[in-house]
Amino acid sequence: MTDIPRRAVSRTAKLAALPLGFAGRTVLGMGKRVTGLASDVISAEIQQRTAEQLFSVLGQLKGGAMKFGQALSVFEAALPEEIAAPYRQALTKLQEAAPPLPVASVHKVLTEQLGPDWRDRFVEFNDTPAAAASIGQVHRAVWRDPGYDPAGAPKHRDVAVKIQYPGAGDALLADLKQLSRLGGMFRAIQPGLDVKPLLVELRERITEELDYELEAESQRAFAAAYADDPDIYIPAVVSSAPRVLITEWVEGTPLAQIIRDGTEEQRNEAGRLMAELHLSAPMRAGLLHADPHPGNFRLLPDGRLGVIDFGAVARMPDGTPEPIGRLASLALRGEADAVVAGLRSEGFVSETEEIDAQAVLEYLRPMLEPVAADEFRFTRAWLRGEAARLASPRSPAYQLGRQLNLPPSYLLIHRVTLGSIGVLCQLEAKAPYRLILERWLPGFAPVG
Repeated sequence: MTDIPRRAVSRTAKLAALPLGFAGRTVLGMGKRVTGLASDVISAEIQQRTAEQLFSVLGQLKGGAMKFGQALSVFEAALPEEIAAPYRQALTKLQEAAPPLPVASVHKVLTEQLGPDWRDRFVEFNDTPAAAASIGQVHRAVWRDPGYDPAGAPKHRDVAVKIQYPGAGDALLADLKQLSRLGGMFRAIQPGLDVKPLLVELRERITEELDYELEAESQRAFAAAYADDPDIYIPAVVSSAPRVLITEWVEGTPLAQIIRDGTEEQRNEAGRLMAELHLSAPMRAGLLHADPHPGNFRLLPDGRLGVIDFGAVARMPDGTPEPIGRLASLALRGEADAVVAGLRSEGFVSETEEIDAQAVLEYLRPMLEPVAADEFRFTRAWLRGEAARLASPRSPAYQLGRQLNLPPSYLLIHRVTLGSIGVLCQLEAKAPYRLILERWLPGFAPVG
């Protein structure tokens, strides 16, 4: 297995080589700089090769590169099908796996974080990781609980032990700084894709994600909010330290597997449960799960959705902002002037910008198609159509979109919602999404 590059020079060199290799291939065929390519002259072969190289390197590097790759991967459903298929497998690998730490490094972290007697806390500890992700890897173990069960036997339970990679913080910062210079590459894979806001938002969350005790606090809050819930399962936190987090083990089918070969019933139910979690958490827990990539979810044997990672969480003590639901309802009712007035008051449209209210309504209505009917099936084709409508410079929607702002307070909500929609489209999930909004989204009133 390839060693994980750890030194900053090595990591930077690998990332820096990406656009050079891409530019070399491009110049041979087109004689244009990578950042100057127009969408109609980018060949499927170049897109495919670029994506394969990009995601291969991101997976090797872990750190911020891996984290960014996971965030980007949920938008895979928006890519044109003729180029999406060849590297869909590479995207899925980013969500579920990465090269593991050596056993000696694992034991060193456990000793530093849990003390030299850390083995005494476990009945069993599997040195082979069950999963590896962007800033840490997970080992399966059996935790030794104090006391005895009613039959007189020692208490114990299956647990997941998440261990942070040494140097993960430095790697995250270095990778994201380097990736911010590669915007042209991502536009080559998907014209119109602007990764800078995504990178800025990811940088802002690095400190929180590196603090496993803060993650434990968030997970406990989610677990309390969804205790005994018939739809959502949050595993209990067993123990935590700054770089080690121990939670109850979750046995279930990974969402990535359901996306790959699940039944229609499984896909639909997984989509409904994802929507329930995304929309209900701000009201129930005062928190938003901010990392919706499929590797963080399992469909349990009893039908519930298991959620296994709370490193990226937005604190929303007042719930989802009420204007989101209210403006969506106004748009569905066709009240164009009221929609523009609301957008102005929230900062989406400046007070001095002259804007066509009916054009704004026509811009928004296709986005609201999933909640305009009693049921809706998210599909890759629908998302690709929306991506093309909004990202093509020739589209009226693209021109109007340039007149709209995204206020900073809405950036994270926007990113998480887009990510969740990307997963729903990967699932091709049909569900009563309007009913879910009516239940959980403040300000969203029944339409019609």
